[in-house]
Amino acid sequence: MSTPGTPGTPDTIVHLLRHGEVHNPEGVLYGRRDGFHLSALGRRMAERVAGVLAERDVVHLVSSPLERAQETAAPLAEATGLTVSLDERVLESTSKFEGQQFGHGRNALRNPLTWRHLWNPLKPSWGEPYKDLVERMMTAVHDARDAARGHEAVVVSHQLPIWTTRLHVEKRSFLHDPRKRQCTLCSITSLHFSGDRITQVSYSEPAGDLIPVADRSAPFSAGGTTEDPAPGER
Repeated sequence: MSTPGTPGTPDTIVHLLRHGEVHNPEGVLYGRRDGFHLSALGRRMAERVAGVLAERDVVHLVSSPLERAQETAAPLAEATGLTVSLDERVLESTSKFEGQQFGHGRNALRNPLTWRHLWNPLKPSWGEPYKDLVERMMTAVHDARDAARGHEAVVVSHQLPIWTTRLHVEKRSFLHDPRKRQCTLCSITSLHFSGDRITQVSYSEPAGDLIPVADRSAPFSAGGTTEDPAPGER
């Protein structure tokens, strides 16, 4: 847990929930592509998280429009009776590497033709600028906070948008190693508000014991690990 401000009793909490494991046997960096659904394990993860969050004071539920996010939100919607609001502002980030393979012994970064995209990791030069990503995510977070005033909201999103939002809130550099993001499958990054001010960030992994050992430190969504870090999330 980290505390960017003085902790106090929050009046509103916005939980950023990463989606569960995706069926992706080819190890594709799928980004915003349609047709990538939760695996059987991913559905178990979503059910586990729903059981935890249904015990909280959640009154507002938002999801990225991508299938894997909606499928992660579905068990919580059923458990709480809430309607899922789809919000494009919490979509996965764009990437010039979308559609390429990074798993099962393949890594598109080894191809010299891709190196031209890697000149500025602070921007990053291979995809959506971090500042743009944070701007849209934080706008969605504040809207979710307003919708859940005095209660809790859940926003189902993706690893890089969630992690970049946390770096912003904690006033840390956007430059990072994707393998070291603290944002595992179906993890919850919670932003605690006192009024309009974020006073604390907390993190939990309700489905952490379901993640295969080989994947626990991997930056990607599906089974298997990569040998090198990649610029984005599968």
